[in-house]
Amino acid sequence: MEIIIYFITIILIITIAIFIAAGLEKHITSIFAPNFKRKKISGKELMQILADGIKLLIKEDCAPKGRKKILFFMAPLMVICPIVSAFCLISFNEFYTQLNDAPTIILFLAMISIPFIGRFLAGYSSNNKFSLISSVKIIIQSISCAIPMGMSLFAVCFQAGTLNLNELIQAQNGATWLFSWNFIPQIIGSAVFFTSTLILLNNAPFNLTNSENAPIPEYTTEYSGLKFAFFLYSEYALLFLISIFFVSLYFGGYLSPFGAYVLPAFMLPFEQFFWIILKAFFTIFFIILIKITLPKVKSERLLDFSYKILIPLSLINLNITILIRYFTGAN
Repeated sequence: MEIIIYFITIILIITIAIFIAAGLEKHITSIFAPNFKRKKISGKELMQILADGIKLLIKEDCAPKGRKKILFFMAPLMVICPIVSAFCLISFNEFYTQLNDAPTIILFLAMISIPFIGRFLAGYSSNNKFSLISSVKIIIQSISCAIPMGMSLFAVCFQAGTLNLNELIQAQNGATWLFSWNFIPQIIGSAVFFTSTLILLNNAPFNLTNSENAPIPEYTTEYSGLKFAFFLYSEYALLFLISIFFVSLYFGGYLSPFGAYVLPAFMLPFEQFFWIILKAFFTIFFIILIKITLPKVKSERLLDFSYKILIPLSLINLNITILIRYFTGAN
């Protein structure tokens, strides 16, 4: 019963966060990119986001005749289910950790890799040549982000001496407050991980699956109704998830930037939850700014960028971390 309540709470948190992130994206776009002719966000605009979500749920489910039925049906589930499940690996505070003794970072890396397969199957099974081309570009994205992201993760785990996310957050709880966080010793790793995050999120300038004039990825062209809603929901859910994971690795997670907590001891879980959500939304803010600012790159340029810059930098960072741990005599 406790697990069911926890899962329902996670779903509610994700849904509210998606609602806020979508409104935040519209508002930031209206301010920093006025050429898009979008109005500043208001109460009516927020209600429109909610109405669009309800409309997708009740819309007729259309599908192409020549589709591969089983794969076409499985693809949205393979995208959304691992992302929602990965939230159970996140430590929102030090008291509610479902898998505190498990190597949650390795499990998390495996979970966020599965949606790539779902997106590829979505384009492959749609019987649409443009969707198929888009699905091939997904493979390019997965190759480009997986290796540097994994190397950056191993470096920060090697520094903390643990593969558990909650223990990694506690390792950043030092006497120098926010200066004890991992973003200072892992400045190269945090930059590489953040850039790999943009590739993972299909975010500009690495949104290869979007055509020049289309606001949605081409692999979802043949989807409608609830299936399309799953793809849209998973896109924002992954944005929220990876932002929380990023701040947990490098910016102290649920730790207060002031060292000591402000609220009384019995309110500590809520204050820690507030800090990790606040840091996550700051990360989302910067990701949205990058999305509306930088131009799109070509697929071959992305591979060049990954193999010539991201992977070498991640390897340099990993070797520096190993040498520091060796010469400082850390276990």
